[in-house]
Amino acid sequence: MFVLYTGIAWEHLPQELGYGSGMTCWRRLAEWNASGVWQRLHEVLLDRLRAADLLGLSRAAVDSSQIRALKGGRRPVRPRSTADGPAASTI
Repeated sequence: MFVLYTGIAWEHLPQELGYGSGMTCWRRLAEWNASGVWQRLHEVLLDRLRAADLLGLSRAAVDSSQIRALKGGRRPVRPRSTADGPAASTI
């Protein structure tokens, strides 16, 4: 959480926090992700919230980058230029 909150690189994780090596923390996070720990934790939390009637979806948001379009969609229309001529090369 500290790395996510501060945005620091894993290798700069302060030893004073007592978490150990930043690289070890990163490897463990990757292993937990690969083994499904986070997915299972998410499912358990949702189950407990539902059981306690504390899961409110009245303010839910769906991030479209997480939903796969199985049959594709319309291709976006290419934006038209508002300039008189072609843009100058940036090369």
